[in-house]
Amino acid sequence: MANANNVIAPAGSVAVLRAVDFFYNLRANLVDWNEARITRKALAELTNAQLEDIGMTRADVEAL
Repeated sequence: MANANNVIAPAGSVAVLRAVDFFYNLRANLVDWNEARITRKALAELTNAQLEDIGMTRADVEAL
């Protein structure tokens, strides 16, 4: 039976894993950035009174 101590990874597998992780993380960061951008845009279209109703100010929107 194999366990983690005696398994040898194929050549290059660590590099492939790092590349896959890089692109996965890049995609996740881009999705997060885009969601924040959409939220900022929607909040920026609200009036000051509407922002106050939800407990926010223009400074809060710009800080997102």
